[in-house]
Amino acid sequence: MTESNFRQIVTKATEFSKDDYVIFCGDDEVNEMVRRSFAKYPHLYVLCCLMDKQIDADRAWRIPFTVCGTIGTYDIYDLNHIPKEKYRTLFNEKKPHRFNDSMAQVFKSALERIIDEYKGDASFIWRGNPSSATVVARFLEFEGCGIKIATMATNLLHRALSVQYSDYYSVDISPDVHIMRVMNRLGILPDSKSDDRTLAIYRAREINPQYPGVLDGLFWEVGRNYCHPTSPSCQECTLNNVCKQYEKK
Repeated sequence: MTESNFRQIVTKATEFSKDDYVIFCGDDEVNEMVRRSFAKYPHLYVLCCLMDKQIDADRAWRIPFTVCGTIGTYDIYDLNHIPKEKYRTLFNEKKPHRFNDSMAQVFKSALERIIDEYKGDASFIWRGNPSSATVVARFLEFEGCGIKIATMATNLLHRALSVQYSDYYSVDISPDVHIMRVMNRLGILPDSKSDDRTLAIYRAREINPQYPGVLDGLFWEVGRNYCHPTSPSCQECTLNNVCKQYEKK
């Protein structure tokens, strides 16, 4: 892939982030609930991100709203008064996740951390134009949060919710199965390293070092809607003019 190809990809990714309605998952109802609740209940955003682990995003992002709806409150202090065992029971009854025992613990632990460290207001995690590294690090301090979730959460705050940082160097891509497939077919990842997520992160940094994560949304949308595992819709794809696999056809 040439330097010219890289520039074209960055341009398209930047335009995509500015012009398209950036989504959190494929469920329009959930996307709207996240947006509506963000200002008053920012902890719901944190909980949604933490639930997005090894299950479909549409299912994961609905979990906090299902749990809060069952309990009957979105207030963080009311939620925190619920004992850990009750959360475990609720998760195992509703079965919103693959790992209900552990995610009930993650849910309760997040409430406690937001109250103890951020005075009950999760927006202190990202308020005041902090560096991107600061926000990623703050997410990583939550139980059950790895680098993929931390960078995704930091990236979506900016792209979908207009949170501003002093820099964007530490906002990496969050390479899921869609993004890895697209990067491989574009020729950014060789076939021998098509599942190497560390390499994918560093290649994105190479392509756009000022803000690697700007590539995330475009690659995810292309992978989800066009670059299918089988029978990809190449002719409809916005990246077909820089795609190594499309050139072979």
